[in-house]
Amino acid sequence: MNLNEYASQDATGLATLIRSGEVSVAEVQKVARQALEAVNPKINALAAPLFDKPLDYNASGPFAGVPFAIKDIVCHAANVPTRFGSRMIPANFAFPHDTELMKRWRAAGLATLGISTTPEFGYNSNTEALVYGSTKNPWNTARSPGGSSGGAAALVASRALPVAHANDGGGSIRIPAGICGVVGLKPTRGRVSLAPDAAEALSGMAIEFAVSRSVRDTAALLDAVEGPAAGEKYEIARPARPYLKEVGADPGRLKIAISPKGWSPVPIHPACVAAVEKTAKVLAGLGHHIEEATPKFDVEAFDNANVNLWSVGLADWIMAFAETLKLTPSPDNLEATIWACLQHGKKLSAIDLLTSEHVMNTVCRTVGAFFQDYDLLLTPTVAAPATSLGFLNANDPTLDATGWTRKIFTNMPFTALFNVTGQPAISLPLCMSDDGLPVGLQFVGHFGDEGRLIQIASQLEQAMPWINRKPAVCAGA
Repeated sequence: MNLNEYASQDATGLATLIRSGEVSVAEVQKVARQALEAVNPKINALAAPLFDKPLDYNASGPFAGVPFAIKDIVCHAANVPTRFGSRMIPANFAFPHDTELMKRWRAAGLATLGISTTPEFGYNSNTEALVYGSTKNPWNTARSPGGSSGGAAALVASRALPVAHANDGGGSIRIPAGICGVVGLKPTRGRVSLAPDAAEALSGMAIEFAVSRSVRDTAALLDAVEGPAAGEKYEIARPARPYLKEVGADPGRLKIAISPKGWSPVPIHPACVAAVEKTAKVLAGLGHHIEEATPKFDVEAFDNANVNLWSVGLADWIMAFAETLKLTPSPDNLEATIWACLQHGKKLSAIDLLTSEHVMNTVCRTVGAFFQDYDLLLTPTVAAPATSLGFLNANDPTLDATGWTRKIFTNMPFTALFNVTGQPAISLPLCMSDDGLPVGLQFVGHFGDEGRLIQIASQLEQAMPWINRKPAVCAGA
């Protein structure tokens, strides 16, 4: 297997070749390392050197031997260093146990070769943590890959890896997927376990999963990791059948709301508006009923509640690490906006927190009523194609917690709402801008109904194929 052959395969394709004996695991691993070593100097998407050998995995799993990376935050492997993107955490810090999700990645047979970059404590829609330096977009290395799963999306977009772990507290799977031109599904809240470290993260907003290049990989990965662990706070209904069976399944005639301009005061780039309109025409041609409609909710109250919930979540993480590792958080080891959020979070009372959660309950009820009239909602994934590096600067000392949160949420307006409602949402790389940058489209489904999202994604993968598009930085190109 050479680099071109490796880069042409998705994870399912590689797994099939390995199972058939056409290629060996050792051969795939060797070429994967070549691919990673070729692209990473150009995009800086690895948080640390590659492991000497893959982390242990199940050689009988559905993805046995397929190269993989985990993001440097939340999901972790026993005795493997993780820094959550922060200079505060020592380079040799490691948890003594696997998270439940890590166990399931191993059980699926994924061969973890390294760790991908994240912004500090995941709180940015860019990936330029001071601890690693800037991660770059493989389509244009002067541009951002998005965040916070920017490293994962850049590695998959550049074809150095077929799939990679990602997570999403306000859009951190979907935003980099949309900006880098890959598939990014945020599952329903409760679909993927956060055990054993948390019952829920960021007041229920944070979700774990992955990015991929194909819908079939996304479906098969979700089959491999979905479902509760022992002792969950809540459990949601399991799927009626494997998600892989939804690939190619007829979704029927759906009623789809489209919202090309959404609810943000920031102007939406013409390429993003045009992408929604183009996709809507394709959907209508496939027999779906299209209406322009937008969920209505109190955006100001929503934004204010996010300032508090994110600040408290960050403060909880930072102070837990500080206590465990006997460290003192300071402006010397935290980026300026993260330090500001820590100070704000420490000042908030329990009543402040509960008041913010009451606001979010009202938002959920309002948006839930909207979805009673529609099967899906279609929006741009982001307000504009990839922005320049440094646009979302987490080390800007002029921004307090409110200023930083509003800068992120105003400029990335379409995704965070569905972290609060808990609904599944997927970004698909359906369109390109005139200057050659990916334009992702977000589909949002009903709570618990990832199956319908996979059906519509599969239908559009056939109608508007993306798999053969290659960025400027691409393994084997």
